[in-house]
Amino acid sequence: MASHPPNSADGEDPAGNNAELPSLPFHVVTKPSQLPVEFLEPSAAKKLVIGFDCEGVDLCRHGALCIMQIAFPDAVYLVDAIEGGKELVEACKPALESNHVTKVIHDCKRDSEALYFQFGIKLHNVMDTQIAYSLIEEQEGMPYPEKEEVRTLLRQDPNFWKNRPLSEMMIRAATDDVRFLLNIHEKMMEKLSKVSSWRLAVRSELYCRCFCINDNQQADWPPLPTVPDDIEAEACVPEVDILSLLDVPPGKMGRVIGRKGSSIMAVKESCNVEIHIGGAKGPPDRVFIIGPVKEVRKAEAILRGRMLEF
Repeated sequence: MASHPPNSADGEDPAGNNAELPSLPFHVVTKPSQLPVEFLEPSAAKKLVIGFDCEGVDLCRHGALCIMQIAFPDAVYLVDAIEGGKELVEACKPALESNHVTKVIHDCKRDSEALYFQFGIKLHNVMDTQIAYSLIEEQEGMPYPEKEEVRTLLRQDPNFWKNRPLSEMMIRAATDDVRFLLNIHEKMMEKLSKVSSWRLAVRSELYCRCFCINDNQQADWPPLPTVPDDIEAEACVPEVDILSLLDVPPGKMGRVIGRKGSSIMAVKESCNVEIHIGGAKGPPDRVFIIGPVKEVRKAEAILRGRMLEF
């Protein structure tokens, strides 16, 4: 997730609701045994909804994962990947991949990439609040407030999250990032229709695998959610979203992006798709397109045409 600055005001959630939520106790975790058993051993008998986030240094397939934050209704667990190492992160794998644990997160793409390439974890069953915001806007035809802090990158020392011991500021920043997510999830799910909830589930899964896509065409990932049986037959069910990957030849990415992003923006608007580029964190030579099948194919054709321009 793109973290908000560590001095965010207490008592104000990322959706701008000025919610007076009580502060939750936190636990710094360096051993798997310090995590709740129901998280370490997920089961259908005890389904969980947790707030989830990751912090790191240039977090991506190469950047260091430093902390995973896990919010329960009664406490926040700060999983210290620096102190606990690979064994601690891998102990979380069953829950992070489980159908029985819903992970509420804001913009999971880079978090998922780091977990996949560094620890072999395929983040699954995610509710991405960034997608939920856009679906509510589309569904209700009006903007849904989202605080700027949620989208703002942490502009601190690049190695901020590697510092040990964890400072009071680091703990507060990490805890604040997730303690509102469960409250936001509850409010958003009340607003979303059944069709929008299904679209949220599908697109959240695509976000998880966006920067993780490789030559096996997502064969090692779980299947995407199907249309629920309880959606009324007369409901207008939109075309299912897909994730497409375009390889960009050397020297052509500038034509794909356009001056100040003008080309990408034009394609997004005309095709109703999301377009993501690896940029400095990589992969630098690939474009990822998410949206309905026909719109994605149209966007692919336009971008391929741009690559052929002299």
